[in-house]
Amino acid sequence: MISSMPRQKKADAFEVTCPHCNASLKVDPEVRAVIAHTPPVTPKTFADMEQAARAMREQEQRKESIFRQSVEAQKHQAETLEKKFQEAVKRAKEAPDTVKIRDFDLD
Repeated sequence: MISSMPRQKKADAFEVTCPHCNASLKVDPEVRAVIAHTPPVTPKTFADMEQAARAMREQEQRKESIFRQSVEAQKHQAETLEKKFQEAVKRAKEAPDTVKIRDFDLD
């Protein structure tokens, strides 16, 4: 049986660029879904191996520097805590322990 109704032209899929990641998305309007995804081209981080090796050496130097700073801070922290402890012991020896008598205790 041949239908007397005219057929609608099938809509072609269209491409859209994602505003977030710049990927290319192919959308089918008939099913209202993304049917293809092309990730964006990412540029190379380094132009050549020498530049990459230099960056790795610099990063190692930064890590070593940060580690040395951390070790020094820990050394000073131990000294500071020791001084605070000695001061607290000194104050504890100088101030006698007094128990305050409360009115409740006299009953």
